Amino acid sequence: MIKMIALDLDNTLLTSDKKISKVNEAELKKLHQQGIKVVLCTGRPINAIWKYIKQLGLDDPDDYTITFNGGLVVRNTDKHELFKRGMNRDAFKPLYEYAKKNVFPLDILDFTQVYPISDLKPSIYQQLLNADMQFVPTKFSEMPDESYSKAVIAAEPDVLDRAVKDMPATVRDHYHIVRSQPKILEFLAPNVDKAYGLGALLSHYGDDFSNLMAFGDAENDAGMIKKAQVGVAMANAQEPIKKIATDVTTSNDDDGVAAFLQKYFKVK
Repeated sequence: MIKMIALDLDNTLLTSDKKISKVNEAELKKLHQQGIKVVLCTGRPINAIWKYIKQLGLDDPDDYTITFNGGLVVRNTDKHELFKRGMNRDAFKPLYEYAKKNVFPLDILDFTQVYPISDLKPSIYQQLLNADMQFVPTKFSEMPDESYSKAVIAAEPDVLDRAVKDMPATVRDHYHIVRSQPKILEFLAPNVDKAYGLGALLSHYGDDFSNLMAFGDAENDAGMIKKAQVGVAMANAQEPIKKIATDVTTSNDDDGVAAFLQKYFKVK
């Protein structure tokens, strides 16, 4: 039985102009009111997507959001942290040295703000993210010794293609690496992805992946699409995501989430 619906945002629940359509909103609100958990899954912090949480009415005492691509599971009402996993500053040294050698930019995120590494090439991550987060340019050697959620190389697609192609094993094997967008390459703690965070949340509810339906479109959604009982790829999803999905729905600009939910729950 499906008890939880997990939703990627960009190019999945959100239209191309970064909005939740009224059709998607109405369907998700209806299912949420029926007791099905609706969980937004994002690489961003909860404050950066708060308008979407409010729009969907996800403010019950036991509503949670998966943030930082699974690195933090947070309760919506009071920002209580149910689950958290990050890395310390030294864990990013191999990545920093690789970026420095190859003249790549680098941004490192804790769980509240972003540190563009100022002794490297300037980054475009702030413009791409377009979110309500504080950016604090800092030299790598001066980074605070605390827990960090992930690092990001943000650059043009051809630059990221080269970064992936030429990446040595000393970097590649040190992180869980995902291409969340054409211009964004993310580096997380090993094994951390949206499915990792969802596993913690499902356990909190006394459920497992047999109770999960997940929607996504990109590489950073692969884990939850593959592990969910019902894994749904958007029509606009990357081909590898469609191949591992149990179902494919219409595009993010054609109310693909609502279209599948209406069909599935009508039959079930």
